[in-house]
Amino acid sequence: MSEKTRCKWAGNIPIYIDYHDNEWGRPVHDDMKLFEMFILEGMQAGLAWITVLNKREAFRLAFDGFDPKKVALYDDTKFQQLMANEKIIRNRLKIHAAVNNARLFLMVAEEYSSFDKFLWGYVNDTPITGHWQKHEDMPVSTPLSDKISKDLKKMGFKFVGSTIIYSFMQAIGMVNDHTTDCFVYKELL
Repeated sequence: MSEKTRCKWAGNIPIYIDYHDNEWGRPVHDDMKLFEMFILEGMQAGLAWITVLNKREAFRLAFDGFDPKKVALYDDTKFQQLMANEKIIRNRLKIHAAVNNARLFLMVAEEYSSFDKFLWGYVNDTPITGHWQKHEDMPVSTPLSDKISKDLKKMGFKFVGSTIIYSFMQAIGMVNDHTTDCFVYKELL
């Protein structure tokens, strides 16, 4: 039995391989999972994704299972607890953004009946398929991620630049940017 061909970025690190094989690029429509990825992508800004993956379980505990209803209610006491938690990324602006974004996430979800409906409306509920032979050929942002970023910023969301949003779109399967030789690329077609 031959080894599966994966996107080169998955390398040979088990946590990356698991994330690549089972999550990245697979369509997500559950609001709780969308919120988790939204928060994690914002936390990743300026850092390597492996840093976030390694701290993911600590984030899950610290952020009440990524429940936006709970995160939206965080006060200064909870903020100070998060800032003191050495197991997560302790960036003041990113933590404030997570709480702010939770509140806005819930407002959008209420207005559109779910955050999923709002977000996936940008692609008419159909993932965009990239046709990249090499990871280096992929864009870091697109006109669509520019538009979503601009719309989110107008609503008051933080840490939603176009590059972060494009990475989020890839992570939640709005975009299939697995390389064309990758087994997941073929599964998602």
